[in-house]
Amino acid sequence: MALRIIFMGTPEFSVPTLQSLKQAGHDIVAVYTQPPRPGGRRGLDLVKSSVHQAAELLGIPVLTPLNFKAEEDRQTFADFKADVAVVVAYGLLLPEAILNGTRLGCYNGHASLLPRWRGAAPIQRAIMAGDEKTGMMVMQMEKGLDTGPVALTREVQIGEAMTAGELHDRLMLAGARAMVEAMAKLEAGDLPLTPQPDEGVLYAAKIDKRETRIDFSRPAREVHNHIRGLSPFPGAWFEAPVNGRLERVKMLASEVARDVGMGSGEAGTVLDDQLTVACGDGAVRLLRLQRAGGKPLAAADFLRGTPLPAGTRIA
Repeated sequence: MALRIIFMGTPEFSVPTLQSLKQAGHDIVAVYTQPPRPGGRRGLDLVKSSVHQAAELLGIPVLTPLNFKAEEDRQTFADFKADVAVVVAYGLLLPEAILNGTRLGCYNGHASLLPRWRGAAPIQRAIMAGDEKTGMMVMQMEKGLDTGPVALTREVQIGEAMTAGELHDRLMLAGARAMVEAMAKLEAGDLPLTPQPDEGVLYAAKIDKRETRIDFSRPAREVHNHIRGLSPFPGAWFEAPVNGRLERVKMLASEVARDVGMGSGEAGTVLDDQLTVACGDGAVRLLRLQRAGGKPLAAADFLRGTPLPAGTRIA
């Protein structure tokens, strides 16, 4: 028999899990997602979330409460008489009335190897910290922030040049497969739960705009991890002199320079005609850049329109 599932998610990351559960034959009785937000060209139109749009295409009822403080919203949730709630990047902390509002509880697809990187930005934080692997975990939700017992783990290797966007897409698909497998085991009464260890807890705080600026005084490896961990969004950036004024430039790809033969320079100094930039220790080569309002460009194309010769200081 198929499970009666309430699905709760919001961004593109959640969509493959919703679609895969439906394709696996489960009865998705309702989808909860964040309310439409201002967007469009001028921010005047209300734009439905990616999950909202996907659910409508699948013919599934969609609900968008701001929170679950109202008794009416809690009762509506209970009235679906679901077996289980599946949560993937919903964007709301759920009260106990919702966590316990289905027969088998709530299961979350979380993009880290818990207890490392609990919280809002596990994908970015893993790359920024230089982690070599991460994963998707299906965990049973409880009142704490990502503290519940783990049911299933799928590890994903993080390549040296992998960006947050690339890792996002890989984990998105791995998470969909993992959740389908977990729900099959739950349906069969064969889903083991393992408590998280007390050691190794780290919190993945939401990315603050103030930390997106590149600090070239840090070692080259850390600068590289910072750039790829924030690519493509929100994007690490520096300021460079363009046409006599400082202009913000977003960085989308880089590599640690291992062939800098002309010595080093002060941190933030362009060392050659390939956009190799000195760091506090070593240097990074900037591979893909974007000026404000412009298109992402490979370094060679960027330099044709925005010369940054050797000796230029950026910061």
